[in-house]
Amino acid sequence: MFELVDSSLIGGFVAIVVFGGILAFLELGRRLGKRAVAAHGPSALPSTESLETAVFALLGLMIAFTFSGALTRLDVRRNQVVAEANAIGTGYVRIDLLPATTQPRLRQAFREYTDARIATYRKLPDLKAARAELAHGQQLQADIWAQAVAAVRLPDARPGADLLLMPALNEMFDLASVRIAATQMHPPTIVYLMLVVLALASALLAGFQSAAEAAHRWVHHIGYGAIVAFTVYVILDMEYPRTGWIRIDAIDQVLVGARKGMN
Repeated sequence: MFELVDSSLIGGFVAIVVFGGILAFLELGRRLGKRAVAAHGPSALPSTESLETAVFALLGLMIAFTFSGALTRLDVRRNQVVAEANAIGTGYVRIDLLPATTQPRLRQAFREYTDARIATYRKLPDLKAARAELAHGQQLQADIWAQAVAAVRLPDARPGADLLLMPALNEMFDLASVRIAATQMHPPTIVYLMLVVLALASALLAGFQSAAEAAHRWVHHIGYGAIVAFTVYVILDMEYPRTGWIRIDAIDQVLVGARKGMN
């Protein structure tokens, strides 16, 4: 069913950990660099430049990969809302193919189903209420399907009504399942763990290289830590767009518009 995480809390916690970890590892790297210089002289520092370049390149690749993936999934979820609204609208219009006596009850079931679909996501992050609306919608699916099957078999149904209405209903129900599955589609946790580890490793190497400098560059260190931490936060926020700062609630108005067209 739903897999929901409060991204504003989880993302904030991870961002704070990344920010603090980067500052700590920058300081640790600087101290290790000081020891290396004291033991082997200034020539000990350039030996890590190739490794530092590789780690920073890999970190950039990981940020680009996770950011792009999160943005793509965000767009997919938006498109799914539009697709479901179109499918519901198509099914509702094709009720005209059925006998007039069967239409009022089926249209009412469509209205109730659309209301349930809107309420399912509107009630998030209240998982209990959202799951109750989801279950209600699934019950209405069975009712709509049963009514449609009975109606297309009546003698006064228009020719080809079953070939037009039933696939539309099937697509409508499938898209509801697809949207639920989309809430569970995220990269494996190891990907985010690797991103954090690379951020800390890059900070360690950057701190090591800074050992040759006489004074701390705290502005640079804090700026670097803040940028990486904020980027991680935005990535996590996009992965769960129903609870954090980045939300897709506005696109639900497409479904609301489809519902208004049923009155």
